[in-house]
Amino acid sequence: MADEQENRSPGSTPEDNLTSTELAHTIIESLVDHTRIVSDLIAVMAQALDEDSQKALTLTPQWQAYLESRRRMETTREEVEKFAEMMKDTRVG
Repeated sequence: MADEQENRSPGSTPEDNLTSTELAHTIIESLVDHTRIVSDLIAVMAQALDEDSQKALTLTPQWQAYLESRRRMETTREEVEKFAEMMKDTRVG
């Protein structure tokens, strides 16, 4: 805690005073959020396709890779939540 306070400069915002671990968490959380938003957009765009185009799209290797990536991101989201809890515990303890 004393190290954190020493790194703070007068007039700086809380965002300027993030520890490296907090910064890592913020970056990861932003990336996960962005990925979720893009994923939702792709799903909406796929729904806008006619049935034949939609079927053709879902048979491509790119679509299969997209689905696998979504599954991995769900695991990553859970890991980020665990990481956030660990960070809270570290600050409290």
